[in-house]
Amino acid sequence: MGRSGDLHDVAVVVGPGFSAFEFSVACEVFGIDRTDDGVPPFRFAVCTEHAGPVASRHGFSLTTEHRLDRLDEADLVIVTPPGLDFSAPGEQLTDRLRAAAGRGATVASFCSGAFTLAHTGLLDGRRATTHYRYAAELARRFPLVEVVPDVLYVEDGPLASSAGTSAGIDLSLHLVREHHGTAVATAIARRMVVPPHRDGGQAQYVDAPVRPCADESLAAALDWAVGNLHTEIDVAAWARAAAMSPRTFARRFRAETGVTPHRWLLERRVAAARLLLEEGDQGIDVVAARCGFGSAAMLRQHFLRLVGTTPTAYRRTFRGARSPVATRLLPTA
Repeated sequence: MGRSGDLHDVAVVVGPGFSAFEFSVACEVFGIDRTDDGVPPFRFAVCTEHAGPVASRHGFSLTTEHRLDRLDEADLVIVTPPGLDFSAPGEQLTDRLRAAAGRGATVASFCSGAFTLAHTGLLDGRRATTHYRYAAELARRFPLVEVVPDVLYVEDGPLASSAGTSAGIDLSLHLVREHHGTAVATAIARRMVVPPHRDGGQAQYVDAPVRPCADESLAAALDWAVGNLHTEIDVAAWARAAAMSPRTFARRFRAETGVTPHRWLLERRVAAARLLLEEGDQGIDVVAARCGFGSAAMLRQHFLRLVGTTPTAYRRTFRGARSPVATRLLPTA
């Protein structure tokens, strides 16, 4: 796909049950004249399949001047989230989206709009993302799509997709940056009072899962491990504490939790680090020691891999995010 300023005409598609936030993101980034800030003008259009009011999911409707034939002129076509049933688009929209991608326009989805693109077949064999809550469903319904669940946005050829809600801003600014340069993207971001680029991916916004365990002997061993994250936990000793051989312990552990003991322990340590970073003010070395990582470098390595950002960046974003109930779960020193 071409670059260097070939993004000037933008069309956003709105259908029944549309989400106001994602729709307004497209309007805010591309539908406002900011030439006084050095931003090139965008020709912007809101398009619906039929004339007449289109109802949102929020209790209001809108009417638009343009129908789907307007997509034929656009350099960028944005698909907003469909209704909550993620139903397939009509034949006319399907054809228009395929034609737009075929002639080299960028076709982008915000949040669950990825389901619309997947229904058209445009995402087959390509990477795509959506809100983390819907990623597994997207992968289940469309096995030919390579779903990337832990990023803010993906661009693969003429297709682009973004994660939940505000990630539409990230994708939009990325496309502006790719076509018009960093200065233009930064000028738009400054006017919107948002960061021109966010570190990390969706993983940092997902609560760390607590994997259930119905086996009482294992449950007691897991509770013990959570209370001793700051110590070195030897899996063989852990198995003895559960009165099992290491082989039996590993087998029953995976059957109950879905992961290996090593993976479970790593997830718990990272989850504990997240709590400390959100509610505490200790240095990264102290956080690492309290969670059993031994060094700040080791904490950073595993934190970056599981959460998608660094401990320092995570603290900067989420300090004070936890409730007093969650704070009581902080690991002891």
